[in-house]
Amino acid sequence: MKTDLPTQQSPSLADLNFDNRFVRELPADQNYSNHVRQVERACFSYVQPTPVVAPQLVAYSHEVATLLDLDQPTCESDLFVQVFAGNQLSPGMEPYACCYGGHQFGNWAGQLGDGRAINLGEIVNHLGARWALQLKGAGPTPYSRRADGLAVLRSSVREFLCSEAMHHLGVPTTRALSLILTGEQVTRDMFYDGHPKQEPGAVVCRVAPSFTRFGSFQIFTSRNEIDQLRQLVDYTICTDFSHLGEPSVVVYLKWFEEICRKTAAMIVHWMRVGFVHGVMNTDNMSILGLTIDYGPYGWLEDYNPDWTPNTTDAQGRRYRFGNQPQIALWNLAQLANAIYPLIEQTEPLEEALQLYGFCYKQGWQEMMAQKLGLKQFEPEYDLPLTAELEKVLLLVETDMTIFYRKLADLDLVDGQDNDNLLAPLLDAYYQPEELTEKNKQQICDWLRTYLKRVGQDGHRNVERRQQMNAVNPKYVLRNYLAQIAIDKSEAGDHSLVNDLLQVMRDPYAEQPENEEFAQKRPDWARHRAGCSMLSCSS
Repeated sequence: MKTDLPTQQSPSLADLNFDNRFVRELPADQNYSNHVRQVERACFSYVQPTPVVAPQLVAYSHEVATLLDLDQPTCESDLFVQVFAGNQLSPGMEPYACCYGGHQFGNWAGQLGDGRAINLGEIVNHLGARWALQLKGAGPTPYSRRADGLAVLRSSVREFLCSEAMHHLGVPTTRALSLILTGEQVTRDMFYDGHPKQEPGAVVCRVAPSFTRFGSFQIFTSRNEIDQLRQLVDYTICTDFSHLGEPSVVVYLKWFEEICRKTAAMIVHWMRVGFVHGVMNTDNMSILGLTIDYGPYGWLEDYNPDWTPNTTDAQGRRYRFGNQPQIALWNLAQLANAIYPLIEQTEPLEEALQLYGFCYKQGWQEMMAQKLGLKQFEPEYDLPLTAELEKVLLLVETDMTIFYRKLADLDLVDGQDNDNLLAPLLDAYYQPEELTEKNKQQICDWLRTYLKRVGQDGHRNVERRQQMNAVNPKYVLRNYLAQIAIDKSEAGDHSLVNDLLQVMRDPYAEQPENEEFAQKRPDWARHRAGCSMLSCSS
């Protein structure tokens, strides 16, 4: 495909080994014009990024640069900024946008696609690992519908930081290479309330082995384009699941089972760290079990299983924290329906969905044992223990992250009165004055049961603390922290974006010099825009 953006040599960028197997092996849209339309019988459309007037680097991830064989001088060069803002193409890039559909809030939405994402191509690094590079906010595509294909700094800061924070937390996720200002203004109505305003535009370069989604398969089945469905499934297996063998009905089923296992593992991690995705539509579910598409996500501040960060979901709360395991299963069932024409057997697909339930249950129990510092989860004792813990967390407004972190500080000492027993946990409560004597008694009853259970394991305090602090983070990307960074960045000061990136690189360490970033949400942020709930607006 001939490109019309300028190319330019660079010692490192020019050496990137672009493989671009996706566009080489899968069916392309034969219409090369960039206008909104229904794209049929194609996995993607060729499209060019829209050049911007004055790109400026805000931040980049050293770790992701290393994955791509890029060194520091290259990442801090003007050419890097021009390429990853969408102004230039490095040799080997073949930009395209993907076609996919999806269920949004439980309803089939038809064709969706990469409306503001443009893939630059896939590279193979010196270790043989495949990485797809994708610009988010680089202009319109045939899938942009009524939108402009752009992104603003506000959402771009959040996506850039959260992608990297999640990785360092140990959560399967797409990554982020760079965050670049465009030098242009973008009009957005943040809360869809008739008050649009101009905001600074930005582009994030996202990185993943693949950006294929559940909806990538659904769109073909919905249109009865079974040949294209088979092509995409076979490609995905050969490229991302080659260990399963050559595509066949048997391998299709093994593939779906692995997707179920990977998805279950991802959801367990979300529940472990208190992450709420906010938009678990099937087009936002990665075939690789990666967290993808950081829109109106959020972190549980006070523990509330019914909380959703998405204003669009405020009434139905479909994507609330406590419902994420069930929604993942529902989404997997839609994927099963999509690949059924290749298998034509219901029972093995249903068994795979049951496998998801088994893997999630087992993974959740193992995760809770780790969070509580237990050697292993003993259902007879630990199901009642965790059920009562949830009641305790709901008694008063309790910061989930701080509670689990401070729980490790409890000593296995008999005979403590309630006040002394509760003292290490006081920082976790937003309104300590609401701790009535009745509440204190219920919490301390649980703490004594918990400490007795820990004592039965024979764990010493130091061993238990090491185990718990390895899975219970001290630092998460709280919404109010991201919002302060956004406010400063919009004013031209990008230092906090980079400071947070640095802090989140080691979220389980104490980092005494960064204690301010471990504090619970301040009261001023309780209802402030960007600090609590967010909209689906860019």
